[in-house]
Amino acid sequence: MIQTTSPSAIRSIMQRYGISCRKSMGQNFLTDKNIIEKIIAAAELKDTDLVVEIGPGLGALTVQIALAAEKVIAVEIDRGLIAALAEALEGVQNAEIVQGDALKTDFDLLVGERTGGMYGENAKKYKLMANLPYYITSPIIMHLLMGRFNISVMVIMIQAEVAERLAALPGRKAYGALSLAVQYFTEPEILFRVPRTVFYPKPGVDSAVVRLSVRAEPAVFVSDETAFFKIIRAAFGKRRKTILNALTGSSLDLDRETCLDALRNSGIDPGRRGETLSLAEFAALTESILKANA
Repeated sequence: MIQTTSPSAIRSIMQRYGISCRKSMGQNFLTDKNIIEKIIAAAELKDTDLVVEIGPGLGALTVQIALAAEKVIAVEIDRGLIAALAEALEGVQNAEIVQGDALKTDFDLLVGERTGGMYGENAKKYKLMANLPYYITSPIIMHLLMGRFNISVMVIMIQAEVAERLAALPGRKAYGALSLAVQYFTEPEILFRVPRTVFYPKPGVDSAVVRLSVRAEPAVFVSDETAFFKIIRAAFGKRRKTILNALTGSSLDLDRETCLDALRNSGIDPGRRGETLSLAEFAALTESILKANA
């Protein structure tokens, strides 16, 4: 097992394995033991937990997860890191490395295969932890949510600005389609900020650790989720416009009268902007539009 929680150790490992940090993959390695301990505590790990980790890098967090959980499956996209990661996990019997793209991974299938069906779809729930690259944070979060994987909680480190978006309330500048999707499927909590100075190399922005507790059922009922999210995207596609103008000017092919009636039937002022509508209001609006088009 090798030490991977100091800049000098990281530089040494990178030199030995011929590794260079790839900006295209948003690679910044965490070097602060205290932050790692706080992330572990946030996941409330038990020795009966299975954890999937996305983007283990050089394994600083992976080792600590393995010490606290029953098993950790670390999914790393960069083939160039696998050998160094394997050395970092040498002697850690309950850690498994999988080379793969998280955006293309069926996590229920993965954990089912690696645990003999004990975890995954129609089986025991598992936890997910990740230090997500800034450039694909939103796509990965949406993949995890829309995949409806059998995950109980996600503890993720992301760009601080994106963390604000996940937990933002209606009327806030950060509130948008991602906020609604995350809050529909989970209960988000921003736990603590992580300064850029505790990474090597140092990124240009600060990060934050967020806990997403997956809801047993979505926060609101909608009879057609596809329509629901299309309406949300249309409302924020032109966020400076009123909700009426945003919907009628979108690709939804809705005429003005239908939108007006749906908004009034939902108790929503057509002059409001989409950024002021709550999850419940978007759900009511969706049902009104679906009823009008039935």
